[in-house]
Amino acid sequence: MTDNSSFRDLFGEVPLMAILRGMGVERSLAVATTAWDLGITAVEVPVQTPTDVEALRVLADAAAPRGLRVGAGTVVSLEHVRQARDAGAAFTVSPGFDAEIVRASHEAGMPSLPGVSTATEVQAAVKEGLTWLKAFPASQLGTGWFGAMRGPFPGVTFVATGGMDATNAPAYLDAGVRVVAVGSALEDPEQLPALAKLLG
Repeated sequence: MTDNSSFRDLFGEVPLMAILRGMGVERSLAVATTAWDLGITAVEVPVQTPTDVEALRVLADAAAPRGLRVGAGTVVSLEHVRQARDAGAAFTVSPGFDAEIVRASHEAGMPSLPGVSTATEVQAAVKEGLTWLKAFPASQLGTGWFGAMRGPFPGVTFVATGGMDATNAPAYLDAGVRVVAVGSALEDPEQLPALAKLLG
């Protein structure tokens, strides 16, 4: 059985995660530093190119002195799991649920946050021992999806990802989502300060 309950400690009390997709090394470091300074402690770097993997390595090194950890996103192969581990990632995130990747990540010492969008996928993930799941694409699922899933799966904690920004994040948090992950919206420099206001 795999266990990803450590996401509770990883996110702490912060209901936000920044996803730095395809920004390159320097811009990823700059945006991550801004996020950390604002109190958004969780950062994910999708690993789709060699440059992404290098950005992950640089961010993991930069996060360590702050006592923070960086995750690898868009982990869809066993090679991605290996690259994430070697770059110093503390966790992995995937767009869908793949038990093989979940187990490989777990064995490499990185809790896995797989994506789900149906009751079937949630049930399969729960069977694997997971209690934290990424709801993707959250903006397409809508806020009502989370209330519907809470009935049959009261022990699952959701991270809403996909189409999230400072304008719709409050509605998802109000719907019972534990963390909102914001990606492409971060191309707008106004988003991070606006999101930070949600931290109270």
